[in-house]
Amino acid sequence: MTSIDLNGAAARLYEREIRHYLQARPRSAALAAQAREHFLYGVPMHWMADWPMPHPLFIASAQGVTVNDVDGHGYTDFCLGDTGAMFGHAPEAVAGAIAEQARRGLTMMLPTPDAVPVGAELARRFGLRYWQVTATATDANRAVLRWARAVTGRKVILVFHGCYHGTVDDTMVRLSGDRTVPRAGLLGQAYDLGEYSRVIEFNDTAALERALEDREVAAVLAEPAMTNCGMVLPQPGYHAELRQLTRRYGTPLIIDETHTISTGPGGFTRAAGLEPDFLVLGKPIAGGLPCAVYGCTPEMADRMQAARISVPHGHSGIGTTLSANALALHAMRANLESVMTEQAYRHMIPLAEHLAGELRAVFAVAGVPWSVTQLGARCEFQFCRALPRNGSEAEAAMNPTLESAIHMYLLNRGVIITPFHNMMLVAPDTRPADVERLVTALRDCIHELRTP
Repeated sequence: MTSIDLNGAAARLYEREIRHYLQARPRSAALAAQAREHFLYGVPMHWMADWPMPHPLFIASAQGVTVNDVDGHGYTDFCLGDTGAMFGHAPEAVAGAIAEQARRGLTMMLPTPDAVPVGAELARRFGLRYWQVTATATDANRAVLRWARAVTGRKVILVFHGCYHGTVDDTMVRLSGDRTVPRAGLLGQAYDLGEYSRVIEFNDTAALERALEDREVAAVLAEPAMTNCGMVLPQPGYHAELRQLTRRYGTPLIIDETHTISTGPGGFTRAAGLEPDFLVLGKPIAGGLPCAVYGCTPEMADRMQAARISVPHGHSGIGTTLSANALALHAMRANLESVMTEQAYRHMIPLAEHLAGELRAVFAVAGVPWSVTQLGARCEFQFCRALPRNGSEAEAAMNPTLESAIHMYLLNRGVIITPFHNMMLVAPDTRPADVERLVTALRDCIHELRTP
């Protein structure tokens, strides 16, 4: 079957699944209509409308890996808040910690005793001695970029084509030929992002050295494996070259583990023995509450201290009033101690390996040229035969028509995967029967797509 035939079949399947969705969810439809009266796009945050449904799915409750909508339908969740609930919805330890701290105070702009064990645990896991807490990974990345510019006296930052580091202006760029251009869809941009941002392809060491050799780059900001444009794994030896070149040219290296924390309890950094100057981690770190952290080496900490005292006391441009609030710190402590554990990963990773193997078997039997990438508890399938080596190859494999049809088919059969691409996470509460439910539904979907 040609790709044109497959797209046509996908469009027809999508229209059928949309009809089923509308018929089965009258309560969600009514709530969506009411919400449009006062919320732009009918949702409190416009990304909630970026799923392939004709109207948002309104959720009544979520526990573990089970999500229940307001119409009484239950779903097995492999999206898990796009990593925000990677360890499951409402983990008992975190839910209890939130209730406990709520009675003692939510935010005081002063530390609580939880800061001591949280800092020690972050240092133990990731190998970086000093830490700060923010509200989101976007805030953490923005802070670290400001610190990197302050300690180096340089202005330019380097990122990779297809990257995602939250909504930090400097990182919302793409590679067009040899030019750095704004990411498509970027709203309200007032200045030329290419002036102080550079973009290269992931896994290209020659391009990396060319970008660094003028010694104008204040920091390289990298996911250790790219995840937002479709997963792209580092080629053998790439991280060693990345670290060697950044050191040669005096450029701090920032590793963003916000998605790659799926690799293990210490992320890709600990698993692969990386040596970043800064590390950023958001999303699941506090069990689903808005919270993120960034860490640095003692050398960077000394340079940061020197930069801080070299300017008048006042606004640093780093931080927000609600950063490191008491509720987030207590939840993060509970999550690190009782949820995000070595034992949890010992369950999650083998089950994700099993899921990846089952998906490959389904695609082989069906004769579709799709590939599967697995990184710890995270799996993704892409519409290409060979694994992508960079962001351009990953983006070329995307097929929105096919993705929408598959996602809607799975949703109508009680399975949720991430809407922006074909990503799935395995949580501590995921069971083999949940994996089988997903694999069976996807197998049936492919069969329908290939049946005239």
